[in-house]
Amino acid sequence: MLLYSPPKTSSVPVIDIAPSFSPSERARGGVVEEIHKACRDTGFFYIANHGFSRDLIARTFEGSREFFALPVEQKRALTMVRGEARGYEQAEFQVLDDGSPADLKESFQCAQDVSDDVKGNRWPPALPGFRQTMLAYHAELRGLAAHVASLIATSLDMPADFFVEGFRTANPTLRALRYTPQPDHAAFNQLGAGAHTDWGGITLLAQDDAGGLEVRTAQGDWLRAEPVADTFVVNLGDLMQRWTNDLYRSTLHRVMNNTSGRDRYSLAFFYSPSFHTRVECLPTCVPSGSAPNYQPCTAGEHIHQRRLTTYGVA
Repeated sequence: MLLYSPPKTSSVPVIDIAPSFSPSERARGGVVEEIHKACRDTGFFYIANHGFSRDLIARTFEGSREFFALPVEQKRALTMVRGEARGYEQAEFQVLDDGSPADLKESFQCAQDVSDDVKGNRWPPALPGFRQTMLAYHAELRGLAAHVASLIATSLDMPADFFVEGFRTANPTLRALRYTPQPDHAAFNQLGAGAHTDWGGITLLAQDDAGGLEVRTAQGDWLRAEPVADTFVVNLGDLMQRWTNDLYRSTLHRVMNNTSGRDRYSLAFFYSPSFHTRVECLPTCVPSGSAPNYQPCTAGEHIHQRRLTTYGVA
C-alpha cells in the first residue's frame, strides 16, 4: 500500500507530434528524441497536434456522461464478470493498489465487436447511439496509437514497424471512467484510482478539465498531470518496460478527485499486443556483456498474472 502524499507541480512534458507526420526524417527525429527522453524520465508525456477529431472526442465524452447518468439498475445489468474486460464496473469493484481500499471510480469497458468473441461487449439498450460512438472512437484512436508505437520503436533504434505484428490481431480496450468527488465517508487512503502501473503496452488517455491524475517520479515525488487542452496523455505499461529492459518506465500513477467538487470523466485506451505475442528484451536495450532483467514471456502470461492480482481471478 502506498500512502497518499500531496503532489508537486507537474513537469510531464508536452510533445508536439505534428512534425512526426512529415516525410522529413529530420522533422520526425526531433519528436522521436523528445519521446525517448520522456519515456526514460517519467514514462508519461502529453501529445499535442495529433490530428484526432475534436468532435469525436466531445461526442464520446458526452456519451460517457449519458451512460453514467443511467439508473443504477440499468448499469448493473451490464456488470463485468470478474476476469473479463467488457462491461460495467461499479465503484469499489477493483483494487489497483494492493493493500488499500477499493477504488471509488465507475467504469465501462469495451473493445471492437467480434462475431466469434464469446466474452463480447455489453451495451445499454436505453442508449442506442452509445455503441456507435464508442466503437468509432476506438477505431480512430487505434490508428493514432499505432503511430505513437512507431515513434517509440524508432526511439529505441528499432524499425518503425517493429511493434506492428504483435499488435496486428490485438483488440485494445477502451475504458470510460467517472470519478465522483471524494466522499466524506471514504476510508483511509481510499482514492479514485489507487497507485498502479498499467499492464500492457501503451495507454492513451483523454481527460476532461476537472483534474486528478497524478504521476510518481523515479525520485518518489508525486506530480499533478494537469489537464492540457487538445492533448492525449500517453504512458507506458509494464510490457513496454519489459521489452526495454527497464530503460523505459512503466510509472506508478493514481487518481484523486477531492478538489474539483464535481465529477471527473476520462477515456483510457489500452493499446496492448495480442496475448500470444512474445515479449523479450530488445537487442538495443541490453548493455554489452549483460543479461536481460526479465525472462521472455507472452503478453497473455503477463496479463493473466495481473488479472489474478487485481481481481482475484484470471
